[in-house]
Amino acid sequence: MKMMDAIVKPTAGPGLELRQVPVPTPGPGEVLIKIHKTAICGTDVHIYDWNKWSAEHVVPPMTIGHEYVGEICELGEGVNDWKIGQRVSGEGHITCGKCRACKTGNLQWCEHTNSVGVQRDGAFAEYLCLPATNLVAISEDIPEDFVSFFDAFGNATHTATMYDMFGENVLITGAGPIGIIAAGIACHAGARRVFITDLVDFRLDLAKKMGKNIVTVNTKTQNLREIMLQEGIVDGFDLGFEMSGAAPAVKQLFGAMKIGGQVSLLGLGNGETNFDFNEIINKGLTIKGIYGRKPDNWFKMIGMVEGGFDLSPVITHRFHYTEFEKGFEAMHSGMAGKVVLDWTTKK
Repeated sequence: MKMMDAIVKPTAGPGLELRQVPVPTPGPGEVLIKIHKTAICGTDVHIYDWNKWSAEHVVPPMTIGHEYVGEICELGEGVNDWKIGQRVSGEGHITCGKCRACKTGNLQWCEHTNSVGVQRDGAFAEYLCLPATNLVAISEDIPEDFVSFFDAFGNATHTATMYDMFGENVLITGAGPIGIIAAGIACHAGARRVFITDLVDFRLDLAKKMGKNIVTVNTKTQNLREIMLQEGIVDGFDLGFEMSGAAPAVKQLFGAMKIGGQVSLLGLGNGETNFDFNEIINKGLTIKGIYGRKPDNWFKMIGMVEGGFDLSPVITHRFHYTEFEKGFEAMHSGMAGKVVLDWTTKK
């Protein structure tokens, strides 16, 4: 039996292990991908820590990871429209294709989703098995470090492109990697001003690098309202993207919106979130909950990068996969953007 290195959640508790596990065999309609680069996601950190969400969704032992880029190295039976050696990434939500959400083109809401690295073995390994229908072809011109976190880029794209941003004032609450990328997307799409708030200057400094018209606000030490007025935003923000899930940020975002403003909510909260329900009604806010990626988000991401959208400022750390503990240490510190792991060589 052929074996490979993989980063595994071994038991129901904190931590991960680098183990030797069998190389998967692609079944009918599947492909085997040789992994080149992966990126650590906040979900992976939750699994590492073994929080309540992880205990409810992950059954150890499980190879984790769902942000990746690689090349096809084996085709399963019936796969005829892909080639060995082709560079790919892929959608990590494997959907049923039969439920109402799938039938209406809303795959991100599939009732029977199996997630790579959560319900089935993931991409933190030398090889990944994936249904060919989930593959996305990636041009050789796009840097692999960028593609390694297209999953997170897709969350930002889904959130930010729900509304027309051209000439609008945008507020983003939460300067994690997805919030930082969303700030860059808003600038790329022609937003007038893009405010992004957080409590950590390191993350806000990363966000500044994503566009010339980005205004950062550390809400621990700065007053959002005062800075809004300094920038000429009197009536409130046209668009709001909530990325943190933190109750104070959600409340602040609603309070800073203009009458008739539009809001995308991506950040998942931990417990109850209290806000003024009447404020939403009286302002006539449009609110959309965002989950995962829509199929067309992948094409928008590729188009943005090929059109010059630079994701390099969000990458703060690179490690060999055998040094994954350093990667998770960086993520736990809060002083990290995207952490990329290299699987192209063995140590």
